[in-house]
Amino acid sequence: MSDLPPPGSEAAPTRGSKHLEFKATLLLIVLVLLVGGAALYLSWARGAFERTQQLVLVAEDSEGVGVGMDLTFAGFPIGRVRRIELGADGNARIVVDVPVKDAHWLRESSVFAIQRGVVGNTNIRAYTGIMTDPPLPDGATRTVLRGDAAAEIPRLMAEARQLLSSLNAISAEGSSVNQSLANLKDFTAKLNAPGGAMGALLGGDAQAAKLLATLDRTNTLLARLDGLAVKADAQVFGSDGVMRDAKQTVQQLNNVLGDARASLKKVDAVLEEAKAVGANARVATTDLGALRADVETSLRNIDALIQEVNRKWPFAKKDTEIKLP
Repeated sequence: MSDLPPPGSEAAPTRGSKHLEFKATLLLIVLVLLVGGAALYLSWARGAFERTQQLVLVAEDSEGVGVGMDLTFAGFPIGRVRRIELGADGNARIVVDVPVKDAHWLRESSVFAIQRGVVGNTNIRAYTGIMTDPPLPDGATRTVLRGDAAAEIPRLMAEARQLLSSLNAISAEGSSVNQSLANLKDFTAKLNAPGGAMGALLGGDAQAAKLLATLDRTNTLLARLDGLAVKADAQVFGSDGVMRDAKQTVQQLNNVLGDARASLKKVDAVLEEAKAVGANARVATTDLGALRADVETSLRNIDALIQEVNRKWPFAKKDTEIKLP
C-alpha cells in the first residue's frame, strides 16, 4: 500500500504540460506572422504590388545579365529584369518590368545599352535625349546596344604595342630623328662659333669672310657711284652745267631756224613772182641770187651753231658734218 502514489499527484503534471503547449503554439503563430509580414514588406519594398509595364530588350547575347538586375536611368533604378528567354531568331530577349510611376522617363527615342566593365560588372542603362517625345508604350521591343569595355583591351594592347614599336624605331641608333638631332647639334655649334649664323648658313667661316669682303667692296663701289652721280648732276643740271648751255644753244638754233624759215618763205614768194612774171627774168635772177646769198648766210649760221652744240654737248658725235648745197 505504501508504493501507491498519493491521490491527485497525476493531475498536476497534466495541467502544466497543456500550458506549455499553448505557449509554444502561440509563439509559433507569432513567428509565422512575423515571417509573413517580413515577406510581405520585402515584396512591397521591391515593388511586387506596384503597377508595371513590360519592356523587351533584344540583344545578341545575355552574358552578364541576370534575373533581378536593375534597369537604370541617370544612375537610378527604374526597372527590373523579370526573365531572360531565347527568341526564335537566336537573340536573347530580356523582359524588364518598369513601374508605371517611372515609365515616363522612357520615350520613343530612348536608347538602351548593356555595359560591362573591366572587372566584369554588367549594367543595363537607358538614355533619353528628348523628353518631349511620345512615351514608350507597354510591351515595346527595343534593340539594346552592347558596350563591352573588356573587349577593347586586346585592341588597346595591340595599339600600345604598335606605339612602343614606333617609339623604339624612332629612338634607335641611326634613326632619322637621331640624325636630325645630330645635324641640329652641329648647326647650333656653328651658330656659337665666331662666324655665327652667317658661317652656319654659308657652310664655313671662309665663305662668310668672302661674303663680307664682297659686301664691303659693294659698299665702296656704291659710295663711288654716289659721288659720280653728284658730280654728273652738277655738271649736267648745275648752274654752269651742260643743260643750261644746251638750252641756250637750242634757243639760238630756234632763232636761226626762224630766220631760215623766213628766208625760205621769201624764196617761195620770189619763185611765185618769177613764175608769174616770166618776162622779167633778169630781175628775178638778181632777186634769186640775193635770196640765195641770204640762205647761204643762214645755213652758215646754222652750221656754226651746230658746231657749238657739238662742242658743248658731251655725248654728241664729233664727226657731224653739214654739207651745203
